[in-house]
Amino acid sequence: MKKIILLSSMIGMSLTGFSQLFSDNFDSYAVGSYLGPQSLTWSTWSGTEGAAEDAIINNIQSSSPSNSIYLASTAANGGPQDVVLKFGQLYNSGIFTLQKKLYVNTGKKGYYNIQGALTIGNLWALNVNLASGNLTIDDGATANLVSTNYPEATWFELRIVANLTLHVWKAYIDGVLVGTWTNGVNSVASTDFFPVQNAQFYIDDVSFDHQTYTLQNLNAMVSSINVGGNIASQLVTPTVKVLNAGATAITSFDVDFNYNGTIYTQNITGVNLASLATYTVTMPSLTLAPGMNNVVATVYNVNGGVDNDPSDDSMTQSINPVVPAVGKMVVGEEGTGTWCQWCPRGAVFMDKFATDYDGFWAGIAVHNGDPMTVTDYDAGIGALITGYPSSLVDRGTAGDPSGMSTDFFARLQTPPVAIINNGATWDAATRVLNVSVKATFALAATSSYKLACVLTEDGVTGTGATYNQSNAYAGGGNGVMGGFEALPNPVPAAQMVYNHVARVIAPSFTGFANSFPAVVNPGESHIINFSFLVPATWDETQMHIIGMILSPNGRIDNAGTATIAEAVANGYEAGANAGLYEGLSYQLDAEVNMYPNPATDKTIISINLKKSSDVSIQVMDMNGKILRAANYSNLNGTSTIEMNTENLNSGIYAVVVTIDGVISTQRLVVE
Repeated sequence: MKKIILLSSMIGMSLTGFSQLFSDNFDSYAVGSYLGPQSLTWSTWSGTEGAAEDAIINNIQSSSPSNSIYLASTAANGGPQDVVLKFGQLYNSGIFTLQKKLYVNTGKKGYYNIQGALTIGNLWALNVNLASGNLTIDDGATANLVSTNYPEATWFELRIVANLTLHVWKAYIDGVLVGTWTNGVNSVASTDFFPVQNAQFYIDDVSFDHQTYTLQNLNAMVSSINVGGNIASQLVTPTVKVLNAGATAITSFDVDFNYNGTIYTQNITGVNLASLATYTVTMPSLTLAPGMNNVVATVYNVNGGVDNDPSDDSMTQSINPVVPAVGKMVVGEEGTGTWCQWCPRGAVFMDKFATDYDGFWAGIAVHNGDPMTVTDYDAGIGALITGYPSSLVDRGTAGDPSGMSTDFFARLQTPPVAIINNGATWDAATRVLNVSVKATFALAATSSYKLACVLTEDGVTGTGATYNQSNAYAGGGNGVMGGFEALPNPVPAAQMVYNHVARVIAPSFTGFANSFPAVVNPGESHIINFSFLVPATWDETQMHIIGMILSPNGRIDNAGTATIAEAVANGYEAGANAGLYEGLSYQLDAEVNMYPNPATDKTIISINLKKSSDVSIQVMDMNGKILRAANYSNLNGTSTIEMNTENLNSGIYAVVVTIDGVISTQRLVVE
């Protein structure tokens, strides 16, 4: 039934003045009927109660006897259920607590958010995502403020405690602190429970309360611990935030960080930390150990002595890192474009994932409608997404780049059919990159699996309006977004650097059809070779080779990533040859055609030049060996060059046409 109860202080802070508390266990409602019409507090996103958006009271599952509400969806965009609990007013100071019991079915998802404004949909304060035992929290701008585990198919309590005065938010699972952070939005007005696609979850015992908070005179508080990662074996650099929760400035303090039996200490002096200001202390790097461990951060020796509130000097946070499947690398593909005003969000989160999950994550930005577009790749991604920016984790369900964490952790723990390793040879003179993608099988497979190879480049820049980035975050009206809020709309090309840019995918979006024999046994290794002609305009020192194995259902089963230098150090291994692939050249001030192609005794190279140019032509075989070369000076207009092919063996060749230093590569088939 719905009732008002008084809860005791739960977080060791100075609290005064109880103002409101609400609790509901759904037991007073009629089973089988909609929630909204029976409640004065529960409603829906649109305000329409007693229909598809509303929840129906059920007694199939409950944490406390005998009712709960159940939300589920199979729709691509989630819903239609969308259940809202209003807090009665906007809170932006004091301590606000929201707790509830949740039950998420095995392998399914759950989701809810906290709204930061009285008008629903105007401001998101928090997003809570649950999927396959992994829980992540973000504030819409910063991913993975909390990343932890929860028990599947079991009732558990999730409590959010927000000290809105100090801007310190905390999350507890079954009473255990699992994360602390400074939230980007520091107000709360309602909470919204919404079933995303593949969601199945129950809600029971929902409550919220609010209490005021009074500052001490001298008080240093450990306001948050960021371990720096959540993957066992990952090398992380933890940080501890120390908040001046008092009225007096703090000039010095010490911090201890205790993890897995080792204490790390940092001494901070010569600072002037004003009231309510925060100082981030960077601790020495460490390697995360598997299993449950407590992390304890303690601030002491504040201004050379003891502060007025020792209760908040220490924080204990439990961490149970995700144990990745052996050899697993997760691929994130992002649909983006310079024309897309919301795509800066994708760029920010792709960079964040590359940093946070280094060694377990391969990011690929697939551009659309701009000079960095790879036509085949763009078409493949475009068929799987409905808008920009969108992301695919191992080519699963499309979603927003800010919400990739739950799918990432689920895939990270999925044992791959094979482990992927990339080798290479690189010729800086001819710019021929030969790649070997080796799949060593851990599980049985068939010829329905396929290999593919992607080249990406970081640090990409360009000139002209087509490299300007449209930016909806300019001015900060749409929130903080990794610095884009301080940039204009559009961001001029001179200020833009594009990372993770897909340069070429070979042989296609769906992979090489003849990668493996009909039956593949565990322990077998199979190698496919790919050859690439890398344009001089691409920086090979900023490129990554991403080898991928695709499942029969089209999902990416596993991947391996390496820089060109790392792949060369790994060593090139000979295998079946998938062919030669050209790097795309941009801003070529000419039109180059070749016919007939396939050729038997000759082919014609037609070049339509817009200005007088120097032209060179090279013919290369599959190994990058130059078979023929010729130079032409001061060509202009339309020029045709006849090339004899009678002395070339049947096969595939690369014809490299260089015009004033800009490369165009054509594939020539000789029959």
